[in-house]
Amino acid sequence: QVQLVESGGVLVHPGGSLRLSCAASGSIFSINTMGWYRQAPGKQRELVAGITRGGRTNYADSVKGRYTISRNNAKNTVYLQMNSLKPEDTAVYYCNADIDGRNYWGKGTLVTVSS
Repeated sequence: QVQLVESGGVLVHPGGSLRLSCAASGSIFSINTMGWYRQAPGKQRELVAGITRGGRTNYADSVKGRYTISRNNAKNTVYLQMNSLKPEDTAVYYCNADIDGRNYWGKGTLVTVSS
């Protein structure tokens, strides 16, 4: 059974940095696009950043220049480096991946940006 497990969510002060990780496990042949979404209280889930197997990336306008997505294909892992964090970045961050033709979600990790 394929699973995505996120880690790294904590409480951080405004202006701080944080790195999230998401590891895919189980019977996996190939992972195509991987990405990070977030959902703030009372809001819809939104795409934060995505990365193809070949390394092509895309970002939401709200995080461009502050967030960096990367992946390690050998480890089936995707990362999200978040810098210059703002209170409005507070949300549950979810990992998403296209694995062997199916789409999977992680359970999410909470990032809280507060002084």
